[in-house]
Amino acid sequence: MVAAKTRARREQFKRLPKGANGGIELLLIQNVDHVGKQGEVVEVRAGHANNFLLPQGLAIIATEHHKRMVEKHKAKLKEIEKKRLSGLQGLADKIAQQSITIEANANDEGHLYGSVGAPEIAAALKANQIVVTDDQIRLQGPLKELGLYTVKVHLHQEIECDLKVWVVPTAA
Repeated sequence: MVAAKTRARREQFKRLPKGANGGIELLLIQNVDHVGKQGEVVEVRAGHANNFLLPQGLAIIATEHHKRMVEKHKAKLKEIEKKRLSGLQGLADKIAQQSITIEANANDEGHLYGSVGAPEIAAALKANQIVVTDDQIRLQGPLKELGLYTVKVHLHQEIECDLKVWVVPTAA
């Protein structure tokens, strides 16, 4: 009786299929930094699969059917990725040509009362009709002094560009 209930409970909560190294085999729907590219079958730890990749819709369980479907559409996926990369490269070129100015309150020595971070830089780019998210802007730390800074903008695993940011005092 107890064994039947335990067996029924196990069937209710099926475990994810294990890969060759003991991890969970997933098929990536989108590119994921430090994991893999779209269409690849990767093996990750169970926690990463259950808590991040599957709930975010970045991956699905790699069944034989899914693997066959990906092999069928590999060329189409490559073409889509190529178009996406060319669009992102165009955006990177556009960002590299930009030089944005951010006004901030500062004392006479040039030290800011606050700091300039990724949200302010993203907002300044948005004012120039360039949309990037805060996490795509890679700062070494918050900008706390007036001056010219070169900031990395990470658009894709393979595409990164530099943006010139002027931090100037607020006009009184």
